[in-house]
Amino acid sequence: MTQPTQPTQPTQQSTWDAVDAYFSEQLVGHDPVLEAATAAADAAGLPRIAVAPNQGKLLHLLALAQGARRILEVGTLGGYSTIWLARALPADGTLISLELDPEHAEVARGNLARAGLEKVAEVRLGRAADSLAVLVEQGEEPFDLVFIDADKPSNPEYFRRALQLTRPGSLIIVDNVVRGGAIADAASTDPAVVATRALHELIAAEPRVTATSVQTVGSKGYDGFTLARVQG
Repeated sequence: MTQPTQPTQPTQQSTWDAVDAYFSEQLVGHDPVLEAATAAADAAGLPRIAVAPNQGKLLHLLALAQGARRILEVGTLGGYSTIWLARALPADGTLISLELDPEHAEVARGNLARAGLEKVAEVRLGRAADSLAVLVEQGEEPFDLVFIDADKPSNPEYFRRALQLTRPGSLIIVDNVVRGGAIADAASTDPAVVATRALHELIAAEPRVTATSVQTVGSKGYDGFTLARVQG
């Protein structure tokens, strides 16, 4: 007797993609500006590593909840997350985004201009470590929120500088900290994993912050982020 055909089980990634698509459709919706930013980044051949729409909305909501007037972003890419963050600012707010690659910076500036955000959002070109050092040396006014999403081996340095550029009550968000689960592997020799473990050891030993990390799955795969609040 022929057995009935069983429905094909979706893969984990296809399920994550479908769930992200559902939430994005329901809670983010059609956004021509963000879609144009993604298209411009694709046309320029930028890597498809920007945050997902629902993750961008999370950044936006955190900035709004924070009442942020000054935002610092480490790692611009094509400006997709920059747009989400800048939209949370008041008309007299400020966002400084740091980008190493000249082509990425050019695409991001174009996307910000098309979004009407060029008056509040600035892309600074150069090594983020150098740009952060300049901000510290210049005595830059503290930032209310810092989003770190750049080269992972430099995460500890970026976090140390973020502490110098924030105030009690500021939020620091570090993306891509789970590394597909490899963060739990103490024997890993992957520079991104080694540095991200060092970052969390730094945070754990730092009395000026309280923090947590959250694992995520979605259209960007299996990863997560760390959220820290500066205490004093």
